[in-house]
Amino acid sequence: MARFRTRLALLGSAAALTAGALSPAQPAVAHPAAAAAAYDWVALGDSYTAGVIPAAGDVFEVPRDGCERTDQSYPQVIDRDLGSLIELTNVSCGAATINDITFNAQQPIGRHLPPFSEDPDYPFPPVPPQSEAVGPGTDVITVGAGGNTLGFADILVTCLQLGDGSGGVGTPCRDDLADDIPGRLAKVGKDYDEMLTVLHERAPHAKILAVGYPTVVPKDTSKCRYNDWEQFASITPGDLDWLRTDVLEPLNKAIEKSAGTHAPVSFVNLYDSSQNHSVCDTGKWVEGIFTRFPDQLAFVHPNARGHQNAANHVAAAMLNAIGVS
Repeated sequence: MARFRTRLALLGSAAALTAGALSPAQPAVAHPAAAAAAYDWVALGDSYTAGVIPAAGDVFEVPRDGCERTDQSYPQVIDRDLGSLIELTNVSCGAATINDITFNAQQPIGRHLPPFSEDPDYPFPPVPPQSEAVGPGTDVITVGAGGNTLGFADILVTCLQLGDGSGGVGTPCRDDLADDIPGRLAKVGKDYDEMLTVLHERAPHAKILAVGYPTVVPKDTSKCRYNDWEQFASITPGDLDWLRTDVLEPLNKAIEKSAGTHAPVSFVNLYDSSQNHSVCDTGKWVEGIFTRFPDQLAFVHPNARGHQNAANHVAAAMLNAIGVS
């Protein structure tokens, strides 16, 4: 896959957001007044970086490569705001695991998620390991990954299936999967450590920002309506509590721990700032199973508001890392 050098002119020519999309967001960070030199930034990650869903904007690659990078995803927002300071190479890709970033040629899935959706362009050719976009001249690396290594999508599907017909009672998903989660989290930590080691080797002078995941499930799961497909559909409140406390919060902690053992990697916390903008909150920053049931699948991904929040925090961390105030 060609390296995507994303410039303001390209984004300016992108199509307008799909019907019902958000109005343009405010800039994450103003252009630094005295920027004299460009920094090379490589954005790595999974669908929470790439954007993927229509609520995160339009896919701008022509022809599509199946990675589904969208024009309202946080790398693209930051690129528009800091375009005079940084030059972006965005190789994030929906469905990427940590090992797809480090070692593996990945076959992207586009928006092919049977039985929920079929992508007419599937299958797509493989794309190279994302780490190949990183080199000795890279100044900043952002990476947002771990959810697919954990198997979060599969966990969601299992929870939907086991919760169906439960009436919202009990914890059938926890009862089925709880014993597997510690091993999955251990693999996330191991693979993340290995990825950071490889990135350091490929770009020894780069500042690396490990981007965490936003709040998906609220602390108060009584906000979540059972069988609402624009929230968590048939996942029970008890299983939502388990997903928050035993799966998603530990996932962020595993990423933060790995970042902390690979100085000078910095962890970017998106969880705290999004606490009141979960799938079940008014003013959500993460969509539910569907953005609009039954014809706009989201499968629990950030919308443009969520990406704007990520852009605010990632841009601030980036400027701090390169010493620009």
